Amino acid sequence: MKHTFATQWMAALLAAALVCTPMEAASKDQTTQKNQGQAQSEPPLPEQTNPNVKPGSESDVNAIGNRNVGKGLDFYSLQKEIAIGKQLSQQVDQQAKFINDPVINEYVNRVGQNLVRNSDARVPFTIKVIDSDVVNAFALPGGFFYVNSGLILHADEESELAGVMAHEIAHVCARHGTKDMTKQNIAQIASIPAMIFIPYTWAGYAIYQGMNFAIPLTFLRFSRRDEAEADYLGLQYMYKAGYDPNAFVAFFEKVEADEKKQPGTIPKIFATHPPTPDRVEAAQREIATILPARSEYIVTTSEFDSVKHRLQMIEANIKVKNEKNGPTLRKRTDQNKGGNTQGGSDQTSGGDNRPTLQRRPSDQQP
Repeated sequence: MKHTFATQWMAALLAAALVCTPMEAASKDQTTQKNQGQAQSEPPLPEQTNPNVKPGSESDVNAIGNRNVGKGLDFYSLQKEIAIGKQLSQQVDQQAKFINDPVINEYVNRVGQNLVRNSDARVPFTIKVIDSDVVNAFALPGGFFYVNSGLILHADEESELAGVMAHEIAHVCARHGTKDMTKQNIAQIASIPAMIFIPYTWAGYAIYQGMNFAIPLTFLRFSRRDEAEADYLGLQYMYKAGYDPNAFVAFFEKVEADEKKQPGTIPKIFATHPPTPDRVEAAQREIATILPARSEYIVTTSEFDSVKHRLQMIEANIKVKNEKNGPTLRKRTDQNKGGNTQGGSDQTSGGDNRPTLQRRPSDQQP
């Protein structure tokens, strides 16, 4: 069975380099439509004061959504990328155990969709929560995004969860999966005859730590350069969504401490990630240079605490009620009035009923 799947996967991806299939989700016009009902009163981003930041460049946070992020050699169209991601997600959906609680799923989806709206995403995102104690999240090409329950439980604040989610969203925005696969296409073009007899030599398969997801290694393991770019973009996305970017640094410092205290905390498949101290230093440098200071940031919300507690009860097999109180907002400053979670309640579901990508009206103004 595995060899059959590998052979079919190899053939599908080779064909993708030459053939563009119709988009299986929303049309391009739908994915770029404005979200007229979302956060009309949200204050604009502070003006960029760094003279070294070129307007419209990857460093210009005021141009998020209108930048050419993801450029570079890529054999795969966005339509084909969505098709590939859907095929991979079906493998995950068949093998993973999901958190089925509607309150938790709606909350995680809302946080994620808010980050997507404040990113350079060109595809809609489908977000699901996997029941796993592994501290991680991963996004497949085409916007199929999975968050482990272990990540939610490990985070102390909503901004920490948002930082990790923004990093994974950045991988999709930068199209790291299909660009890396394009490089493999070129490198392996002379080995096609051998691949027919030894299918595993083409892409290689990875068993996701703690689970049994047979997914091509390319889509779970990125180069150090790709990880650094995802950090760079992810920080901008969480900043634009209103979160304190320092939470990203705090989370990785905590992860580093946990790894020293208990080796093996970090999934081994992600061993190529930049060393944590380097990621922390790079993030601090970005915060200080290209992210204009704001008067206040979202640190966490009462809803995060409620959802985390609810998840702890579910993990302990304690019955929970399907009711939710209105959230309150805690910001980095002492001014707690007038805040909101800046989240929409975009619906997501599996199968063909995928959400359409929507942006805030202000995102269309560089």
